[in-house]
Amino acid sequence: MTLQVTSELLDTLLAEAEAAHPRECCGLLFGGAGEGRIDSMAPAPNIHPQPETHFEIDPRALIDAHRASRLAGPELVGYYHSHPDGKARPSATDTAMAARDAMIWAIVAGQRVTFWRAGDAGFSALPYRLVTR
Repeated sequence: MTLQVTSELLDTLLAEAEAAHPRECCGLLFGGAGEGRIDSMAPAPNIHPQPETHFEIDPRALIDAHRASRLAGPELVGYYHSHPDGKARPSATDTAMAARDAMIWAIVAGQRVTFWRAGDAGFSALPYRLVTR
């Protein structure tokens, strides 16, 4: 599957990561999982006690997003976070913590954004193409 994302979304992810540096930013991705598109994102507080090297999305933000999805709100399709001084690929910690739930993960590092699907065999890279909305 090739994801569809807008350049505005990529720019916003890059800006979030830059603003949070040297801490990891994190948040939620919304769109259409069946259509392979990401339409929007919402920043969430990183509540991990070591935000310079780890992230944990505020559980309240996750609960609210799942509730809104069930009530015909935007569909939660994944999560994003940054690697302030790392690479734009899943870390060993990401791999160990991933739920294997087929959600999309966006990882931001430097001036690069990559997308991944968390599955039973770990992460698999997802190509993307830019679209206009």
